[in-house]
Amino acid sequence: MANLNVIEAVRFYVRRMIEDCHDNIKGLIMDKETASIISMIYAQSELLQKEVFLFERIDSTGQKSLKSLSAICFIRPTEENLETLVRELHDPKYGSYYIYFSNFIQTNAIKTLADADEFACVRVIQEFYADYLAINPHVYSLNIPTTYHKYYEWNDSVLHRTVQGLVSLIFSLRSRNIIIRFQKSSNMAQTLADRIYSTMKTQTDSITSNINDTSQTIVLIVDRREDAITPLMNQWTYQAMVHELIGIKNNRVNLSQVPGIKKELEEVIMNAEHDEFYETNLYSNFGDIATNIKALMEDFQEKHKNQSKLESISDMKTFVETYPQFKKLSGTVSKHVTIVSELSRLVGLYNLLEVSEIEQNLVCQSDHNDIVQKIKRLMHDDKVRNEDILRLLCLYALRYEHQSNNELNALKNEAQNRRQLSEKNIRFIPALLNYGGQKFRQTNLFNTQTPMTITRQFIRGLRGVDNVYAQHVPLIKDLLEQLLRGKLKDTFYPNVSAKDQINPNNRNSANQLQPQGQIIKPSEIIVYTIGGITYEESLHVHMMNKQGARIILGGSYVHNFSSFIDEVMAGAS
Repeated sequence: MANLNVIEAVRFYVRRMIEDCHDNIKGLIMDKETASIISMIYAQSELLQKEVFLFERIDSTGQKSLKSLSAICFIRPTEENLETLVRELHDPKYGSYYIYFSNFIQTNAIKTLADADEFACVRVIQEFYADYLAINPHVYSLNIPTTYHKYYEWNDSVLHRTVQGLVSLIFSLRSRNIIIRFQKSSNMAQTLADRIYSTMKTQTDSITSNINDTSQTIVLIVDRREDAITPLMNQWTYQAMVHELIGIKNNRVNLSQVPGIKKELEEVIMNAEHDEFYETNLYSNFGDIATNIKALMEDFQEKHKNQSKLESISDMKTFVETYPQFKKLSGTVSKHVTIVSELSRLVGLYNLLEVSEIEQNLVCQSDHNDIVQKIKRLMHDDKVRNEDILRLLCLYALRYEHQSNNELNALKNEAQNRRQLSEKNIRFIPALLNYGGQKFRQTNLFNTQTPMTITRQFIRGLRGVDNVYAQHVPLIKDLLEQLLRGKLKDTFYPNVSAKDQINPNNRNSANQLQPQGQIIKPSEIIVYTIGGITYEESLHVHMMNKQGARIILGGSYVHNFSSFIDEVMAGAS
């Protein structure tokens, strides 16, 4: 059975849009969000090869009449977009319009568009469910940087956008026999699960019925507050390191702050679909990346040496034929050498190896006095950044929240005296405890006495830890392992409705599904994390999929430490 692939799901819809428009000259009209959705999975050069010659935002003004072009409009079904489209149809710039909405469109909106189409320019109005960012084949995001409203509740507009995005994802993957489970300790998770359930029930006619299909998809809705540890950690695999230390936004990396950077490298694209080195090394650890970048350089130098030997007409012909690939390889080498060099510089400059080792020991070991002394020592190391001291204080606060000899206040005072932490950073520590402390969690993140953790520690004791910087395992991995074995407790992660679950392919499927308490081993799992995911979690899901699981991981945003601070503070009272 093929792996689930959100990139292919979105590419399928874009191909369909272009193929359905049979005209030779086409323009692609997008809004701000759909422009990001398409740019994540298609390079502009690919679209040009498909005879798409114009790319325009629907809210742009002053465009001259282009009656010779057909417009493929791919937009979200928002009120603002509909109003703009109505104005466009009253005075059309293009010869014809093929309109595709990224999500469900109301019947009255279609009537409004029909009334506005006075010149009979509209050829197609259709729903194509691509209302999310496809980041990796198994990773998606709704690109919502801050989900939490005041007191960590839903904002109505964010809830509506989340429901739309998650329903769109489910439909784009053509998932069947949907069972929705949610984290019971989170009111936000239950609200979202209920809304997804009711929305799916009203929209099931939009997928063809197939009553003989017994495969089951579990949609697991969890809250970032259950595991506030993972976004606090420094990272040591390629994609995760780039995001943590530099930042990745819609596959773009801003290198303008790198010392001595060339103009053409100030912003680069990091897309595994079009970059073989990046695809191969996405989950490579920092040590392996250095070795692999050296091999890439040597390969390039060898090809460059061969390109220099133009001694015959045949050599020249070969050079012309291979030049595009050579030029692409040259760009790839320049980009990755620059990025890896910058990562290496930052690791040394900020003493990140030692910082990360203490982070890992703090989370995975239990020597309290030793940890306190190491944190104090790093406070006096001028190479260590304030934000890394803050990470350690946050991890300490969560780990030893109710320990009798807790020294958090003393550590905060020493950090403030030594470091002059910003007011925002000081406020973040109590906000984090309110966000993801023991009062909220239904899981003991540091419990070393569960059967699973005892087994894991026993195995580690036998063979040793391969990498001291990778001891921490995100909570989501344990949850998914339990779910795959049919062991995830429904007292903590209940079904929305055991009596009336949903099969998008069969409106009468309620009595086919298991009641609460019965073991369900899913054929595929879709995870949605309220409050965002991390690339560390992506790595673990990737490894599980390599072993035969079929899991899609996503959430409101892909966080690094900086964006996670903003997420937590947005919901603080």
